[in-house]
Amino acid sequence: MTYELLLYAHIIGACVLIGTGAGIAFFFVLSNHWGNAAMIAHVGRIVVLADTVFTATAFIFQPITGFFLAREIGWPLTDSWLLASLILYVVVGIFWLPVVWIQIRLRDIAHEAVETNSSLPSTYRSLYRIWLIFGFPAFIAIMLIVWLMISKPDF
Repeated sequence: MTYELLLYAHIIGACVLIGTGAGIAFFFVLSNHWGNAAMIAHVGRIVVLADTVFTATAFIFQPITGFFLAREIGWPLTDSWLLASLILYVVVGIFWLPVVWIQIRLRDIAHEAVETNSSLPSTYRSLYRIWLIFGFPAFIAIMLIVWLMISKPDF
């Protein structure tokens, strides 16, 4: 593979991770703002699908393209900025994987509330708060990784 192709794939993957993550968060937060179970169930289905199709795919391919890109350029994976990026990527995964499970649960709880014509239970709000809180460190870590990729600081 050529350097340009690897770089292109890596940058597109980062754009998909950041863009899809921000878009999912925006629409899910917005749907939860009104507390309408039918709206939340509908948006929840789309959010889970988008996370599966786009975010999960990009999340898997980012380290692969990054590895081959580093190898193509000759950067050792032990360079401080690369090591920091890899550590932050693990942090992203630690926060993102539970978020995926929570999104599925939130979607299912909202769907059940619609089916039974009931309001959202208190467990929904508790899970939603965790989902919201876990999104911040994951997003900050992704943004820091992008900064590290651009600046390549030596520390």
